[in-house]
Amino acid sequence: MGTMPRTARYAAHTLLAALALTGCSSSAPPPAAGSASPSAASAPAPPSPVQVCTSLVSYWAKETLMGTTWSGLDWEQKGLSNDQYAIHEDAVAAGRTEERTAGRDKALELIDRFVAQRWAAEGGATRSSENWRPST
Repeated sequence: MGTMPRTARYAAHTLLAALALTGCSSSAPPPAAGSASPSAASAPAPPSPVQVCTSLVSYWAKETLMGTTWSGLDWEQKGLSNDQYAIHEDAVAAGRTEERTAGRDKALELIDRFVAQRWAAEGGATRSSENWRPST
């Protein structure tokens, strides 16, 4: 099938990075003007940054375990920070061990639990990558 054209890869990488940074920031966006409506009170709360990061890392760890087409992307292309990637690698290793003894379905379940436990233990670990610096 080949690789994606350069512009498509760049767009995909940019989107993944933006989603990861947005989902893992500690501040929520301000509500839109005039958005307070009676139905807004009954709307479910948006996921927390830790929940978003857990989903992101768990998703990529499972993709890596399954060896899917996109699992070969590097950590930056997946939109992961250094902290997220470390948890990703540990989750994949634990998943591979579980897969050998209990099968793939149990390994995929283990990855979800493992990532959630690590996020809780590290207080979210939503710090930026060490190679990223804020603008001055």
